[in-house]
Amino acid sequence: MWVWLAVAIVAEVTATVSLRYSDGFSRLLPSLIVAAGYALAFYSLSKALQRGMALGVAYGVWAALGVTLVALIGAFFLGESLTWVQVGGIVLVVAGVLALELGAAHA
Repeated sequence: MWVWLAVAIVAEVTATVSLRYSDGFSRLLPSLIVAAGYALAFYSLSKALQRGMALGVAYGVWAALGVTLVALIGAFFLGESLTWVQVGGIVLVVAGVLALELGAAHA
């Protein structure tokens, strides 16, 4: 189930970064990558859930890693800013997901 979640995260991040290059869906190839990426992301997420992953944990990990990766890709490869406040926000999101995961492990 974790492999399916990893595929969902990579597909979602790829689709989100491709949005930057789609130019409002006026460029064909990036637009196709966006559509395929989101379709694969949701399909893979559904497979992780089907195999028994808790919804809160799956969505939390997916969202936290997606936000983190997109922010880092934006900062390191797309010339976008990443302030210390934003880094702190990312840390808080990841900490929240860890709390969800640890709480689910004890339930």
